[in-house]
Amino acid sequence: MGQGTPGGMNRQGFPGDRKPDGSDKKDKKFEPAAPPARVGRKQRKQKGSEAAARLPTVTPLTKCKLRLLKLERIKDYLLMEEEFVANQETLKPQEEKAEEDRSKVDDLRGSPMSVGNLEELIDENHAIVSSSVGPEYYVGILSFVDKDQLEPGCAILMHNKVLSVVGLLQDEVDPMVSVMKVEKAPLESYADIGGLDSQIQEIKEAVELPLTHPELYEDIGIKPPKGVILYGEPGTGKTLLAKAVANSTSATFLRVVGSELIQKYLGDGPKLVRELFRVADDLSPSIVFIDEIDAVGTKRYDAHSGGEREIQRTMLELLNQLDGFDSRGDVKVILATNRIESLDPALLRPGRIDRKIEFPLPDIKTRRRIFQIHTSRMTLADDVNFEEFVMTKDEFSGADIKAICTEAGLLALRERRMKVTHADFKKAKEKVMFKKKEGVPEGLYM
Repeated sequence: MGQGTPGGMNRQGFPGDRKPDGSDKKDKKFEPAAPPARVGRKQRKQKGSEAAARLPTVTPLTKCKLRLLKLERIKDYLLMEEEFVANQETLKPQEEKAEEDRSKVDDLRGSPMSVGNLEELIDENHAIVSSSVGPEYYVGILSFVDKDQLEPGCAILMHNKVLSVVGLLQDEVDPMVSVMKVEKAPLESYADIGGLDSQIQEIKEAVELPLTHPELYEDIGIKPPKGVILYGEPGTGKTLLAKAVANSTSATFLRVVGSELIQKYLGDGPKLVRELFRVADDLSPSIVFIDEIDAVGTKRYDAHSGGEREIQRTMLELLNQLDGFDSRGDVKVILATNRIESLDPALLRPGRIDRKIEFPLPDIKTRRRIFQIHTSRMTLADDVNFEEFVMTKDEFSGADIKAICTEAGLLALRERRMKVTHADFKKAKEKVMFKKKEGVPEGLYM
């Protein structure tokens, strides 16, 4: 019997046997067959719109939910960005329109212009100009400016940057001088002034009569006074008399306070004085009333600051205008002050100020007259006796008497009475004297 295996028969393998190729490969583990993908009859594929609209079945796993939240977040951001872009496109025309409106308003409003003076004309297209805040400049004259009306010293309009001449001010009157003109006459008249008969007579002779009847002075052969100064204690009626003059005369009345002539920039004070008297000369016959003249008319001394020197230059220009090379004509000057001793002697000399009118404290007759004037419209009780206040030794000014009458009326109103009694006047007098003596009650110290 042979050892070989007959052909066609498979040799059984044993655990210890090896395969002819010599490889040790393990046998595969048994795996069940996969279930069929479908059960039943094979379905046909759908075609058309139904197939396109059909959504696939998605199992809502955790990863799908996270991805869905992320996409929703991206969608919200894109929606916000889309809304922002749409708003920007909507607002852009509005901003352009607003910018266009602003440019139209600027064109209508125009650019600001500086006011200056024409110093000298060089030729038809160039000139030298100056302003109050800077030096002189050589500038051009624009073509639309009427060069026939340009003359040295006239007021012009200059461009705020290049300072070229762009216009001419037709009204050369300084705005400050225009404000000084009294358009509406005061209500006070000579009848409202108690006493002061001699002062009224003197100011009529020095101010009113030369303007209304100048031929009287020509017949006598004298020149009328140029100006008067009113001086005296405060509250004695200096400004009241000037108001009465303005009320009674038809001449132009210019009222100035001395402090208004003191300006900030160098040369503006003298320029304002010149402008004041030039306007007074143009509107003549006129009266210039300068109240509180001691603000600029003090005695000259060695000044150590620019402000003091500017005040002195203003006073020198005032002296020149009062009695300078040019005649003043029908322009009368009334000055008023409480401190005549502090004024410069050159201001008070004859030729500039021809009459000095003193306003003393009222005497007994004047007090009685002032009380009658201020109480003429008051409702008084029967027990009111003014002789007690008229004969008092206290020094009353006209303003003090007016204050007593006003205070007595206020005391009556406080008690809801329509008549003013003698007790009201006594209380009012004590109160006014208490204020006047700086808080020391009357009769406290004997």
